[in-house]
Amino acid sequence: MFGRQRVLRDIDLRVERGKTTAIIGPSGCGKTVLLKHLMVLIHPDRGEVFFDGQRIDHLRESKLIAFRRRCGFLFQAGALFDSQTVQENVAFPLYQHRQMAPAEAADVVAEKLELVGLGHTANRLPGELSGGQQKRVALARAIALSPEVILYDEPTTGLDPLRAETINELIIKLQRELKITSIVVTHDMHSVYKIADRVVMLDGGKIIADGDVDHIRNSYDRKVRQFVSGNHTGPGDPERVEE
Repeated sequence: MFGRQRVLRDIDLRVERGKTTAIIGPSGCGKTVLLKHLMVLIHPDRGEVFFDGQRIDHLRESKLIAFRRRCGFLFQAGALFDSQTVQENVAFPLYQHRQMAPAEAADVVAEKLELVGLGHTANRLPGELSGGQQKRVALARAIALSPEVILYDEPTTGLDPLRAETINELIIKLQRELKITSIVVTHDMHSVYKIADRVVMLDGGKIIADGDVDHIRNSYDRKVRQFVSGNHTGPGDPERVEE
């Protein structure tokens, strides 16, 4: 609840290990709020959040550190530190959570940058990179601790089709090569069709569709068909809930 506004309603979601789950739905339906609950950045008023069989939503911040080390988060805008180099941005979680020596951290950073195809950018500042490159640096930082789970918040927003496709390929590569569990909040149906093993659609804070790509693409539900065809719910719709 945010004041009197109830954003999520009776969500029951189990994410399969090693798969990519896309969460879709109109703006304001609760997607980002759900993502924040999964990371326990906000706590549910009702219900519980479990990770690897352990309930985590009731833990104190100090107890959540071990859980968050096992997760990576790609913010919508990248959230890079403008005054730090690419090297320093990607190394940040290594110093924060692993207390690595600089030489060891440099090796890890080089490995992660190569994985996202940006090994030549270590000494550049974020402002010297394109939007797509900044997203890839942010992804390198998200995987710096070799997480088991990555949560993506609108990873292709603001990118042209070519750069968006690069991000899609990286999501697939990480899932296949590193067996990472991915949870992707997105409006980009091209991306969904390319990367997702499973698609969950929210509307009005509830799950209204859940299945594989073909199930969603061929759904007879009016709201699902409107969304996947690009005819999204408008601001005047009474069921629309702002996040």
